[in-house]
Amino acid sequence: MSQAPETQTPGAPVPSRPAAPSRWIGAAALAGYRAFGHIANPGLALLFRRRAARGKEDGSRRGERFGRASCARPVGRLVWLHAASVGEMNAADALIDALIGRGLNVLLTTGTVTSARIAASRTRAGITHQFVPYDTAPNLERFLAHWRPDLAVTMESEIWPATIAALSGRQIPFAIVSATMSERTSRGWARARGLAWQVFSRIDLCLAQTREDAQRMAALGARRVAVAGNLKYDSGSLKADPQALADLKHAIGERPTWLAASTHDGEESLIDEVHRTAAAALPGLLTLLVPRHPHRGDGIASDLRASGLRVAQRSRGEPLAADTDVYLADTIGEMGLFYRLAPVAFIGKSLVPEGGQNPLEAARLDTAILTGPHVFNLEDIYTPLLSAKGAQIVRDAQSLGAAVVALLRDPGLRARRADVAAEVSEAGAGALAATLHELSTLLPDGDER
Repeated sequence: MSQAPETQTPGAPVPSRPAAPSRWIGAAALAGYRAFGHIANPGLALLFRRRAARGKEDGSRRGERFGRASCARPVGRLVWLHAASVGEMNAADALIDALIGRGLNVLLTTGTVTSARIAASRTRAGITHQFVPYDTAPNLERFLAHWRPDLAVTMESEIWPATIAALSGRQIPFAIVSATMSERTSRGWARARGLAWQVFSRIDLCLAQTREDAQRMAALGARRVAVAGNLKYDSGSLKADPQALADLKHAIGERPTWLAASTHDGEESLIDEVHRTAAAALPGLLTLLVPRHPHRGDGIASDLRASGLRVAQRSRGEPLAADTDVYLADTIGEMGLFYRLAPVAFIGKSLVPEGGQNPLEAARLDTAILTGPHVFNLEDIYTPLLSAKGAQIVRDAQSLGAAVVALLRDPGLRARRADVAAEVSEAGAGALAATLHELSTLLPDGDER
């Protein structure tokens, strides 16, 4: 069995906090930050309009960004769970289901248009979605006055001073789960140690992914810190529409197929070379391309067509034909569909220095994984995966094309790679149970606030 990253159960010792810095300096810094929030909203409104014009905000839901709810609070106890974007939301999915299963309502907030659309596609009883409010005191006061959460939980690395101060002021317990903090982020907070202490000391529970994450948060003032692991390991398989899967399987037939998943700007330009290299060795090759940000689809399609490739664009309803070179899936929430269609997948955001994307989604769906070298945001996952040979690093278009050919030509190698990746994924599970146990200590008994 391949080994997952070392984890420890909640309560595992982490170094004690250092002495607190001068209290008045930190308090003054936090007060200044909150005071600035009272005059920041006009500027944030302008920022919102500009982002909405570029498709990065939902103009119809502007009020939510300023703490104005667009629906009623559900009756009963409510957990506010914040997941910044798609990756964090996917990691939180099993936790959300478990909370709902325990009779709790969940208010899910996210900060991107893509994550909001995916949340809408996963609507189920017990869950409400809103955009997270901008981190200013007036926005948070409106937000909390309406929703009155019994517990607030944030995923991974979302630390917002005004939000944490507002929760503390209302005596609403706050936890950060699957928490991670890079050395660079830690150094940034340390430069404002007084403010950091005022913020981190108000966190009621910090469940870190690794011991290193726990040490960094404790050093900044977090009080109750333990290592519980990474919730990404406990997420279920991404779902897929059965009819869409059947239709695309029929359209693909026996063609050799690979997937470029969650690609970022600077990576799609390599797909032309990769496809041509691999297609020379594998006649009839089909490239499935799923960009991380679907709104970029038109530009990607235009560039690929200009190079002479035949492109079918899913968002425009263009059919996948027998002579299609690249099927561009610029749609929302269909990654599970495309992992099921491709036995080999390159996981993007890794040939450019952006930190990588979660490979466990592919590992759960019998996929041989390729990645670029830039996976510094996910070292705790990629280290055991690469060590066990459950994934392979490629460094450029040439090596990616060669790896695609090798894997598509060798079913045995492909199966071994996929099996090892699945083992690593299974071995790392356990964070969900630990997280639920610790969160239960923060939930007050009785009725809603």
